Amino acid sequence: MSRSYFKDKEPVEFKGRVFAAMLLVGVCFFLLAARLWYLQVFEHSYFLELSMNNATRLIKAPAPRGVVYDRVGVKIAENRPGFDLYIVPEDVKDWPKTKEMLTKLVQIDEEEINEALEKSSKRPPFQAVKLKEDLSWEETVRIESFKFELPGLMLDVSPKRSYVFGEATAHLLGYLGEISEKELKEREDEGLYSSGDLIGKYGLEKYFESDLRGIDGGKELEVDALGRKIRVVNWIPPYPGNNMKLTIDIKAQVAAWASLHDKVGAVVAMDPKTGKVLAMVSTPGFDPNTLSSRITREEWRAIIENPLNVLNNRAIQGQYPPASTYKPIHAAAALEEGVITPETKIYSGPSFWFAGRAYRDWKEEGHGSINVHRAIVESSDTFFYQVGLKLGIDRLADYTKRFGFGTKTGVPLHGEKSGLVPSSEWKRKVYKVKWYEGETISVSVGQGYMLTTPLQLLNAYAAIANGGTLWRPIIVEEITTPEGKVISRAEPEKRGELGISEKTMSHVRDGLRGVTHDEGGTARFLSRTTDLKIAGKTGTAQVARLIKRTKNIESIAYKYRDHAWFAGFAPYDDPQIAVVVIVEHGGFGASAAAPVAREVFKAYLGKEAPPAGVEGEAAPPETAPTAPDGRTPSVIPISAPGVRQAVPEESLND
Repeated sequence: MSRSYFKDKEPVEFKGRVFAAMLLVGVCFFLLAARLWYLQVFEHSYFLELSMNNATRLIKAPAPRGVVYDRVGVKIAENRPGFDLYIVPEDVKDWPKTKEMLTKLVQIDEEEINEALEKSSKRPPFQAVKLKEDLSWEETVRIESFKFELPGLMLDVSPKRSYVFGEATAHLLGYLGEISEKELKEREDEGLYSSGDLIGKYGLEKYFESDLRGIDGGKELEVDALGRKIRVVNWIPPYPGNNMKLTIDIKAQVAAWASLHDKVGAVVAMDPKTGKVLAMVSTPGFDPNTLSSRITREEWRAIIENPLNVLNNRAIQGQYPPASTYKPIHAAAALEEGVITPETKIYSGPSFWFAGRAYRDWKEEGHGSINVHRAIVESSDTFFYQVGLKLGIDRLADYTKRFGFGTKTGVPLHGEKSGLVPSSEWKRKVYKVKWYEGETISVSVGQGYMLTTPLQLLNAYAAIANGGTLWRPIIVEEITTPEGKVISRAEPEKRGELGISEKTMSHVRDGLRGVTHDEGGTARFLSRTTDLKIAGKTGTAQVARLIKRTKNIESIAYKYRDHAWFAGFAPYDDPQIAVVVIVEHGGFGASAAAPVAREVFKAYLGKEAPPAGVEGEAAPPETAPTAPDGRTPSVIPISAPGVRQAVPEESLND
């Protein structure tokens, strides 16, 4: 048979099947080519990144924070190297085993590991997650020893904050902490922060966060199949934060802390000619180095639950009745208003009777007929009771506000309190009742409703020392870039003038000089134990009404002891420094607060004091706030929501 025979007999349906098969194969090849083009061309960048991540890992390189110096260039906050522990979740082969071993190798629990992983859930793939920072040397060695058994774990070195003087500068400088979700959201637009970053949480670290924080860099690490680091492939160096020069004199700062650290209270010092803060200490303190690095949950709980409110900066947040330190301000108001003259003598006995009540003096035998100078020197209560009634509460309030009471000073720190200056209008607004003259008697000696912070009182005494200028406190003298370029430099800024004549101010300063130099002065021991020409005023602010008064402070339960004040400046003929000290429940200002102030004066002015007891007079013993010894006399606590009640019948003892 011929071939044409079979050709003619070829079924038509067979040709259709071949054509369909060829078409299907062509479509498949087209789709495959299109897919290859899509993956290799259109999605090239994405898959290149995934491929690179099989061999590299990214770790942020935190920027060193700016260095902080005192007024003469002594470092008080710097940076040191420390080891951080990271993990790449995608490299972990066995999570239960990894978590179990981690809890044994470093001080971390499974809850903390899970929390760190949860916070970083939105991170890019293969980006390392920080599990723990600032490992101890022992923890670092253990991790290195077991790294082959824990795929995905890495150690890296980063700068850690170091506070050179520890607790002595704790409340001033503050500390760092991990950024919260709220803070992260608030700073989202800045693009500088991510989960796990450290941020200023307190003090100057918080207030000047934008200046002190630098710009983070990063490392691209080559790793092996188990995620272990081989070498650094790429390195973008971080840019350090700006440096700061403070107005703080570290010698005065340390002297203040050393004299106060076993007590509860605050010390603040200022240059009265410029408003520059020379020292700021609050006790009890905390270790900012621990808070900024390896603090455990138990340690943090112990701090925040401490009944003494460790994180309260008493220099700007503690509000106390100014007590007898208010008397020079009262005297200035009375002299300026002509209610009294420097020569006016008033009988100041052991008690002053008003409306059938006895308002007692701290001195049981009284002071006799005295003028305003002796009233300041001897801290007479009954003298100022009578003058206060003549002056009236509203005129007292007006002059008190001129000295800066009742308003924030504007110091560059968060959380400053404004204190309280009572007046007849204030009482009508708050309590919906009128003011009674008996309440004026308490306010006239710095008690009753009146409240001030130590920094406010310091500002007032600086104004007395400099002749009437009220300054805005300065803490940061200068901010510079890492290269040394000056970004900002502080200049003295006036908040106002007292509007009081120099003649009046001269009388007040002379009275303060007499407190430390005249016979009968409540702090005369200062002139006998140092030649620094200190002028100042002691004060004892009541906490409870004592039915029976005693000079044996330790016989009174600690919580009922009076607060002790000292406010003053030196030298009195050319003031270079003003100092205020408050010792909570310290007893008498002369014995508890004045010796602390003396040490600050000595440290700043650079002179050593002769031994106590020169010329036959010993300095009063200091009274530390020890625990109650059980011998508690009858006391009546004084309390009211938000303010102190007036104490009409109780006297003060300076």
